[in-house]
Amino acid sequence: MLYHPPSPEDLARLKEELGLSSAQMAKLFGLSGGRHWRKYTGGEQPQPISPLPLFFAMAQLELDAETIERVLQRMRHIGATIDLNADSPVPDGEQQP
Repeated sequence: MLYHPPSPEDLARLKEELGLSSAQMAKLFGLSGGRHWRKYTGGEQPQPISPLPLFFAMAQLELDAETIERVLQRMRHIGATIDLNADSPVPDGEQQP
């Protein structure tokens, strides 16, 4: 697979277009919190975002709710626990947004 991540500016523009907070963007991308999101868009050395959270976010923006639920049910069928509406556990040292 060939993958070149969007730039920090591209991600910041998406955030602006969607009108979401950093915490909301983190949730959209399946990340643990706003601070986790900001590591992709700020600081001296922003990290490139991997294709999996990018795919997860874009799927939520593009697919209808029924299709997303079908995928989630498939994940649950093989043993995953997933609830997109639940708050994720906060890693040690981070504060809940």
